[in-house]
Amino acid sequence: MRRRPMGGALPDLMEKNASKIQNSRICCLASLSAFFWFLLLYFHFVVLADNHNSNNSYDLVQSTVNHESTLIHINKTLDIPQLQTPPRKFAFPKSDDHDHDTRTHSIEKSDDDHDHDIHTRASPIEKSDDDHDRDIHTHASPIEKSDDDHDHDIHMRTYPFEKSDDDHDHDIHTRTSPIEKGDDHHDHGIHTRTSPIEKKTFPFERALRTADNESDPCGGRYIYVHDLPSRFNEDMLKECKSLSLWTNMCKFTTNAGLGPPLENVEGVFSDTGWYATNQFAVDVIFSNRMKQYECLTQDSSMAAAIFVPFYAGFDIARYLWGYNISMRDAASLELVDWLMKRPEWNLMNGRDHFLVAGRITWDFRRLSEEESDWGSKLLFLPAAKNMSMLVVESSPWNANDFGIPYPTYFHPAKDADVFNWQDRMRRLERKWLFSFAGAPRPGNPKSIRGQLIDQCRSSQVGKLLECDFGESKCHSPSSIMQMFQSSHFCLQPQGDSYTRRSAFDSMLAGCIPVFFHPGSAYTQYTWHLPKNYTKYSVFIPENDILKGKISIEERLSQISPEQVKIMREEVISLIPRLVYADPRSKLETLKDAFDVSVQAIIDKVTNLRKDIIEGHTDENFIEENSWKYALLDEGKHEVGPHEWDPFFSKPKDGNGDSSDSSAEAAKNSWKNEQGIHS
Repeated sequence: MRRRPMGGALPDLMEKNASKIQNSRICCLASLSAFFWFLLLYFHFVVLADNHNSNNSYDLVQSTVNHESTLIHINKTLDIPQLQTPPRKFAFPKSDDHDHDTRTHSIEKSDDDHDHDIHTRASPIEKSDDDHDRDIHTHASPIEKSDDDHDHDIHMRTYPFEKSDDDHDHDIHTRTSPIEKGDDHHDHGIHTRTSPIEKKTFPFERALRTADNESDPCGGRYIYVHDLPSRFNEDMLKECKSLSLWTNMCKFTTNAGLGPPLENVEGVFSDTGWYATNQFAVDVIFSNRMKQYECLTQDSSMAAAIFVPFYAGFDIARYLWGYNISMRDAASLELVDWLMKRPEWNLMNGRDHFLVAGRITWDFRRLSEEESDWGSKLLFLPAAKNMSMLVVESSPWNANDFGIPYPTYFHPAKDADVFNWQDRMRRLERKWLFSFAGAPRPGNPKSIRGQLIDQCRSSQVGKLLECDFGESKCHSPSSIMQMFQSSHFCLQPQGDSYTRRSAFDSMLAGCIPVFFHPGSAYTQYTWHLPKNYTKYSVFIPENDILKGKISIEERLSQISPEQVKIMREEVISLIPRLVYADPRSKLETLKDAFDVSVQAIIDKVTNLRKDIIEGHTDENFIEENSWKYALLDEGKHEVGPHEWDPFFSKPKDGNGDSSDSSAEAAKNSWKNEQGIHS
C-alpha cells in the first residue's frame, strides 16, 4: 500500500526556496549598484581629471611654443644673430609693440582658470612616461601671469623653483637642447635656447650701412671734415714767410699749394701740369684736394672717416729752430683739446680721425721734455695715438702714422695728361744704365753715398749729378728730370732719414729705383706700391755696398733687357697713384695718391669698426713690429722673424727710435731742405 505524504511539508519547502531566490536578487542588485558607483567615481576622478590635466599641459606647452615662435619672429625682424654659446640672458619683447628691452624683468600672463609658473633654465625639458606627471622642471625664473592674456614677459633668475601642491601649477624647466617627452600622445621635441635678442648698438653702424646702398655711389665712402678754427690752417698761410727758416714759402703756397708753374724751356716736361712744388707742401695740397672730394658729408654719423685739416707740418716748421718746447707743442695741445670736446670724437674716441703732415715722422716724436730735444710730441699725445697721421716718412716701430708719397713736380688736371706722359716715358731712349743725384754724407759712417758716388764716377754707363749747398743742377727740376729720363735705373740710398723725394721723381720719369734699405720704400708706402717689390725695383743691402761686395754696374747688368722692359712698364703703370692731381680739378677715372690714401684710411676704419662690433681683438699685436704688419697678406694677423729684422733692430729707448738718430735725421733733413735732392 502506498503511503501519501504529509500535507504541511510542501509549503514549507516552497517557502524556503522563495527566500533563497529573493536573497540572490538583493545581492545582485547591490553588486550592480556598487559597480555603477565604482564606474561613476572612476569616470569622475580618473577620466575627467586626466583630460583636464592633459588640456592644461597642452596649454602650457602651446604657450611655450608661442613664446618661442614670437622670439624667432622678432629676432628675424631685428636681424639679431642667434648665438648658441656662450648662453646669455635675454628677455622676450612685448607682443603688442615688439619693443626690444634688454633688461630682465618678470613676464606676467593672465588666465582665469589656471596659473602656470614657468621657470626657464639652460637644461632640457624632460617629461616622464607617466601621463599624469606633467611637471616640466626649470631654473632661471618663474613666469607669472598678468591680467593681459597676450603680454608675456620672462624674468630670469638663478635659483631653483619648487613645485606647489596645486595640481594646475606646473613648473617648466628649459635648457638649450630638445624638449624630451614620453612616448605617449605623439610627443614633439621642442628646441629652446637662451639666445639673447639684445644687440649692442654702436653709433657708427649707420655709416657702415651706407655701403649696402647700391644706388648710392658714395655709400661707405663719405668723409666728414672738421671745421677747425683758422689758426690751425689758413692763418699759417697768411704768415707764410715764417713757415721756414731757410726758404720763403710764400711762393710755394700759391696755386693751392702746388707752387709756381714750371716753364718747359728744355722740353723735359709737358706743356701743362708742372709746378715747382716744395717737398714739404703736402699739408695744403691734401687739404685742397679734400675740398674737391666727391663724397663729403655734413652728417658725421654717415662718415666712413673724419678728416682733421690741421697743417701739422707747417705748424712745427715755424718753431723747430730757436723756440722752446712749449711753443712747439702749443698748437698740437690746443688741437687735441678742441677735438676731444667735439661730439664726433666720441664716436670712436678719435680712432676714425686722420690728419696729414707733410714732414717726416721724427719731427713729431720728441722723446723728452728737454729743450734741446727735437720737434714736437704730437704723435706721442694719448689722443693722437688714436688718430691716423699721414706723413711722408713713417716710423717702423709705431702704429699711428702711415707713409704717403712726397709731392712731385707733376700735378695733372685730367686723365689725358697722365696717359700722354706715360706714353712719352715708354718711348724714351735711355743711354745710362744707372744714375745718382745727391751729396755725400762724410759725417755719417753708415752712409753709402760716398761709395755710390765713387762707382758712378768710375763707370762708363753711370751718370752722376752731384749736389751741394751752393748753386747746382740738383736745384733745377729740369736737370733732375732730364737725367732720370735718360736712365734705366736710379740709385736711391737713404737720405738724411730713411726716405727721399728723389725716389718719386725718378719713378715719375719711368726710371727703375734701386733701394738699399727696406725703410726707404718697401715698409713705408705699402698703400701705394706693390708688396712684391721685385716687380718694380732692385734691392741691394747697404752692407754689401759698405763692404765692397757688390759692383752696382755688374749687378744691374745681369738683368736682361726683356726684364728691364717689364720692370719699367710696372713703374710707369704706378705713376697715377704716386702723383697728386691738381686740387683745382679732378681726374676722371684715375686714382691719384690722394685717392689711394683716402681709400686706405676708409678701409682701415671700416675694418676696425667691424672688429669692434664682432668683438675681435688682436691681443698679440706688438707695436714695435708695426712695419711687419704692413707687409702681411690680406687676412693675416700674426708676424714672426723676418729677413729685414737686422734693418729694424729694436730702438735703444723703446719709444720708436734711438733719440740721437731720429733727432739728427730730422735736423739734417731740415738743414738740407733747400737741397731738394740731397
